[in-house]
Amino acid sequence: MKFSARLKELRTEKNLSQRQLAEAIGVRQPTIARWEAGFFEPSASDVVMLAKFFGVTTDYILGLNDF
Repeated sequence: MKFSARLKELRTEKNLSQRQLAEAIGVRQPTIARWEAGFFEPSASDVVMLAKFFGVTTDYILGLNDF
């Protein structure tokens, strides 16, 4: 699974809108939309922030493993 799909999956599992997630992690909503659409890749620090927010590993959110 690609990062974009994994991010959307994690966000929807928590019933968060793109705007809510953006506010929670300190980015703008269009950034979340672009990540989910696969137009842009997040920086390493953004990946770490997302992993911490969702309580998963960076490998998981990047789609490198399924646990």
